[in-house]
Amino acid sequence: MTLSIAQLRDQLAQGWVIPASPLALTANRRLDERRQRALWRYYSTAGSGGIAIGVHTTQFAIRDPKFGLFEPLLALGQDEMDRLDESAGPESQPLIRIGGCCGATSQATAEAEILRRYGYHAALLSLAALQNETVDELVSHCEAVSEVIPIIGFYLQPAVGGRVLPYEFWRRFAEIENVVAIKMAPFNRYYTLDVMRAIIESGRDDVALYTGNDDNIVMDLLTPFKFTPAGGEPIQRRIVGGLLGHWSVWVKKAVELLDECHDAVDSGAGASEELLVRSVEVTDCNAAFFDAANSFAGCIAGLHEVLRRQGLLEGLWCLDPDENLSPGQMEEIDRVYAAYPHLNDDDFVAAHRDQWLSG
Repeated sequence: MTLSIAQLRDQLAQGWVIPASPLALTANRRLDERRQRALWRYYSTAGSGGIAIGVHTTQFAIRDPKFGLFEPLLALGQDEMDRLDESAGPESQPLIRIGGCCGATSQATAEAEILRRYGYHAALLSLAALQNETVDELVSHCEAVSEVIPIIGFYLQPAVGGRVLPYEFWRRFAEIENVVAIKMAPFNRYYTLDVMRAIIESGRDDVALYTGNDDNIVMDLLTPFKFTPAGGEPIQRRIVGGLLGHWSVWVKKAVELLDECHDAVDSGAGASEELLVRSVEVTDCNAAFFDAANSFAGCIAGLHEVLRRQGLLEGLWCLDPDENLSPGQMEEIDRVYAAYPHLNDDDFVAAHRDQWLSG
């Protein structure tokens, strides 16, 4: 469903769970269309506000010509989200359709054209390929992509291929008209504050702020970020939702958690002890799923393992046959599953899985 940029801004500002979609593969590492559709149906039924496809969690290797999965996956996503929006009815808000864009400017703008052609609302713009460019060059790159499709800024942590993006970059990024949101995922408090301060000091109040800090989800959602621009009055902004790899699993409980955080903020109650405890629990689960002990080497396979246990994926297969769980990661996933049974949505998935797989 088409959204104007004003409608897109309004919808993003409400704050949503937006899963970063994994890639469903068969044992011979081909796209498993049935399970891929089932995964997206799970996200919609659980209450997600959108889906991000072609991003880090989907595996950047889908762009490799030997796999050729980038455009077919986007086309499949368009078809399935059309169906989901239609079944939800005209009174429901459509799913926010986000596609990943990466590479040098020629590649990123070409990918943006593909996203637009398949009806995606915004591009999550990775700058990982631009490791040595100046701030001027980075801003010019972002402006070029934004002329094709609205963009979501993406601060990807350096441990998985991102780069340090200084305050100066984010301050100038905020001046790009077609920026609709920013996903902060540096896994670093200092870098996250650079983004928040830049947006506040820019005066932009129409850019939605989303956490991608899978190591600090709950606190990002509960924290009031307040800065005082030079010569001005203090301004406060909040992170309203999450576009997260961690929220590609246990999604029903993620939606409930986001609702709790919104209620705490809206009521003025702030961070209760219960939510502070939950923050630690969620981060502990993320350490297991994302393989923090091994510099995130098993982060995608870890998410696949959770979905495999629920019967949504058939196996852990990644496009790279060498990409798998790290030694000891399975035991860590076992540990957090046992320690925090209230965080999983296994019963919800079990009640709907056959319908999602057969629909």
